[in-house]
Amino acid sequence: MKLFYLFLIVTILSGFTGHLNEKDPKAQASITTGADQTNLYVDYLKGKRVAVMANPTTIIGKKHLVDSLQSLGINIVKVFGPEHGFRGNASAGVKVKDEKDRETGIPIISLYGGKNKPSKQDMADIDVLIYDLQDVGVRFYTNINALSRLMEACSESDKEMLILDRPNPNAYLIDGPVLDMKYKSGIGMFPLPMSHGLTVAEFAQMANGEGWLTNKVKCKLKIIKVANYTHDMPYVLPVKPSPNLNTQQAIMLYPSTCMFEGIYLNHGRGTQFPFTVLGSPELKGKYSFSFTPRSIKGMSETPIFMNQVCYGLDLRNYDVEQLRKSGKINLKWIMELYKAHPHKEKFFNSKLSKEMNNIEIQIGSGLFRQQIIDGKSEAEIRASWEPGLSEYKKMRKKYLLYP
Repeated sequence: MKLFYLFLIVTILSGFTGHLNEKDPKAQASITTGADQTNLYVDYLKGKRVAVMANPTTIIGKKHLVDSLQSLGINIVKVFGPEHGFRGNASAGVKVKDEKDRETGIPIISLYGGKNKPSKQDMADIDVLIYDLQDVGVRFYTNINALSRLMEACSESDKEMLILDRPNPNAYLIDGPVLDMKYKSGIGMFPLPMSHGLTVAEFAQMANGEGWLTNKVKCKLKIIKVANYTHDMPYVLPVKPSPNLNTQQAIMLYPSTCMFEGIYLNHGRGTQFPFTVLGSPELKGKYSFSFTPRSIKGMSETPIFMNQVCYGLDLRNYDVEQLRKSGKINLKWIMELYKAHPHKEKFFNSKLSKEMNNIEIQIGSGLFRQQIIDGKSEAEIRASWEPGLSEYKKMRKKYLLYP
């Protein structure tokens, strides 16, 4: 119980809010991330030149992994930074420059700026690359894309990757259409369903095993598994994984509400509660709930419908346990809002806002747009995801590290 209360205090102090696993707090407290099991990998790192793919979720206890490893005598020669940057202070989609870390003096090489993959030169002076980023288990969350490119760089330079695995808070959920590869993009690179039910280490094994890396190369992997963990265990993140996933509620709703990035609605960007509200000025009179998106530095600086009152759905108190019980992405919200929208020709029109993605790119299917327009039932929409989704579930079993 001491561990549980320590975790609760850390969560409150960090400003990261959410509902703890009230049914079994001991289970939450017993989960030990790969990074926290230093006894399993510190000796392996000693004497090696180490690079780390890191952001603010890269922690051992309450301390950043880079700082912890340095204090243990590990030679960290460089850090690779993903979207949002090493310290996590860049807005979504904003290019990040190379720099030196103010706290450690370690060079930070951005993989979300001028390049998205380490060069041969970047890899030449390292012996092992650590990957330790918290993921949320959704295809369009870009960390797994960055992981695949790092795996390719390791393979091409004959270097090993050490993955310090972390729980996937949405690991219980395997749902959505498997990506039609003609819609491959920066938010969908692999034939995964929208919510894939994998930890990053399991994804890495799948990418190797299914030949998904460029030229079908394979990366040498050393994996430190999460201890005392299963896929169906609720997991509350101790640190927000990115600026706009700033609550546990947002993380649990994300598989269902991130599809609204392909819809002419605001999904909470420009508020302090992204991915938990949905609305548009054009829904005035249809809904009583309202919110006004603003420019927020480090989160969303030019949100759709900025400074306009939006009307729609407030999901901040939605019981996410309903999602867990159903084991499904919620399609009802998008179906409801389409029916309520007075200008249906705008609903999927990505030309109306630079903040929108094409819905086919977002969902990964060429059928979804017309299915919503035609008023297809949820059962009919889900039927179109087969047999791909069932085939994926069967294939996935080969790469699982956890029950």
